[in-house]
Amino acid sequence: MILFKRAGDLHKYIEEQQRNDLKIGFVPTMGALHPGHLSLIERSLSGNDRTVCSIFVNPTQFNDPEDLRKYPVTIEKDIFELERSGCDVLFLPPVQEIYPEGTDKRLNFDLGYLETVLEGKFRPGHFQGVCMVMDRLLKIVSPDNLYLGQKDYQQCMVIKRLINLSGMDKTIHLNICPTFRESDGLAMSSRNLRLNEEAREKATIMYRSLLFIKSSMYNMSVNNVKAEAERMLTNAGFRVDYVEIAGADTLNLIDSWNGDKKIVALIAAFINNVRLIDNMIIN
Repeated sequence: MILFKRAGDLHKYIEEQQRNDLKIGFVPTMGALHPGHLSLIERSLSGNDRTVCSIFVNPTQFNDPEDLRKYPVTIEKDIFELERSGCDVLFLPPVQEIYPEGTDKRLNFDLGYLETVLEGKFRPGHFQGVCMVMDRLLKIVSPDNLYLGQKDYQQCMVIKRLINLSGMDKTIHLNICPTFRESDGLAMSSRNLRLNEEAREKATIMYRSLLFIKSSMYNMSVNNVKAEAERMLTNAGFRVDYVEIAGADTLNLIDSWNGDKKIVALIAAFINNVRLIDNMIIN
């Protein structure tokens, strides 16, 4: 595996590969890698000639500085896992390589409705920061295929919009891959490393709440389903940001459902001051 820390060096390497008609797959991460990340690497390896993984904890997408400070960093373990997986390239840039003009110079991306609901509502500025780093990374790597996990459902939709806005949809194919889960259903997340044993056990209620929503949507009203799922979470000690049900293609929130339209249930909640998110597609 080749490790690059400078954007210019990586870009030259990518250009050389593409001149030789080699297809590039890209998996952007913030490190603290888990099997979900590695499944994306595996997907990329199977569909491309070269696979690039980036590890960069992006400061512009954290609206809470304390959350950034506590974000888990396991770089030595991450490098070991990437080498073992067969990943071809690791991009490990310092902040100044991604933001040569500093992090205070903000761009504005027209994200429309997506920036006003769910994560956009509860984490103001978060998706603008996501777009800043992804716009920069995609221009550096210029991949043929981009691989993202469904666990960050709204973020996937935001990045899809970014790709369309920038015109990169003509050259980049976005692959959204299923959420990887622990044996008890908990969605794999780097933030899970911050859970103590008690909180880790309680965290499975989030998955059970989604299963409840999925099984109850056919015989209960949308509002009653959401209220009961939220009660399950609060009774387990969660502080809930939202339990919502939305159109899977638009994220328009719904208050009724005829059983035909493809929808998605989404949850964000804190357990022991660790914020977890999860979702489940229905129908």
